[in-house]
Amino acid sequence: MTMPIRIGALAPLSPPGWVEAGQHLLAGIELAIAEVNGSGGIAGRPLELIVRDTAADPQKAVAAVDELAGLGIVALAGEYHSVVARAAAARADALHLPFLCSSAVLDALTEQPTDWVARIAPAQSRGWRLYAEFLLGLGHQRIAVATVPSVYWASGTRILRDYITPRGGSVMEFEMNSFTPAALCDELAGKGATALLLLVGHPEPAVSIVRAVRRDPRLGGVLIGAPAGPPELPAWLALLGEDGAAIPFLRYLPEQLPPLGLRVEAALRQQLAQAPSFVAFEGYDTITVLAAMMRSHGPERGRLAQAWLELSVEGTRGRISFSRVPDVGVWQWAWPPIQVVDRDPVEPDRFRVLHAG
Repeated sequence: MTMPIRIGALAPLSPPGWVEAGQHLLAGIELAIAEVNGSGGIAGRPLELIVRDTAADPQKAVAAVDELAGLGIVALAGEYHSVVARAAAARADALHLPFLCSSAVLDALTEQPTDWVARIAPAQSRGWRLYAEFLLGLGHQRIAVATVPSVYWASGTRILRDYITPRGGSVMEFEMNSFTPAALCDELAGKGATALLLLVGHPEPAVSIVRAVRRDPRLGGVLIGAPAGPPELPAWLALLGEDGAAIPFLRYLPEQLPPLGLRVEAALRQQLAQAPSFVAFEGYDTITVLAAMMRSHGPERGRLAQAWLELSVEGTRGRISFSRVPDVGVWQWAWPPIQVVDRDPVEPDRFRVLHAG
């Protein structure tokens, strides 16, 4: 009997994790696994996927990495939440377990440079600087951010401030543990903010903040933004309807998908019974990369950790290769496509590309 090659996957599949993002991530991973196995596996050996739910909990993620390593996985894939991925990456590094992170963008995914961890998603600093450039290009100089305590949100606020302040703008921070949505609206009106960025959890308090701002006549000209991307997924529209449109966010898709991307998009649409988000493509690309590494270097942990630099493989959104990027300690796909997108107020099911880089 042919022994399968085990791959572990982490995803937020229960609250307080962003379950919809986890489902899309897992859909992409599962589709790629099925396609690898349908084409003969790796040298005749099938891939076996073992999934663990992180529920956006770093401690659960660390326990899952330990469990999966004990089950004999040769590599770890996935995770959406940056703080969770950081905990998983630290544990994978300590165990000498190759981890290809799919969606988390926090620059400092590990404290020290490592050969055991790589990432498909772009570093947060690159995407959020592009977002800041977009805001300034629209003339927004007084920008408010609604935040909750988190390394990820604090990092995002710092990136925005470091870009916007030297260019004549200002970033005002409002800690939502100290404000109701109504009180936040009073602050925005009193301080003359022209843009409000949601650096908070989804669905709450994000949904309540959007409703409050949309209904406040003093704030009719205020742009609401959500850099981390919750408006992309259908649950956002289901909760907010038209109020959820015209809220720019970051997504990691090219202007035009290549042929592989178009084929995978159609398969994912059928699998999910809805349009796939960029997170689903990240999941698919993660397995595509790991399979290519195993074909060239074999399915042993140590040999896989030597393969990042030598890899070049066609993904759903362009050719993927890894390099070292300043201030990022993991192997990084340096140039994933990045867009600033929103839902069209006239047709909220349709997305508009507002800026790209």
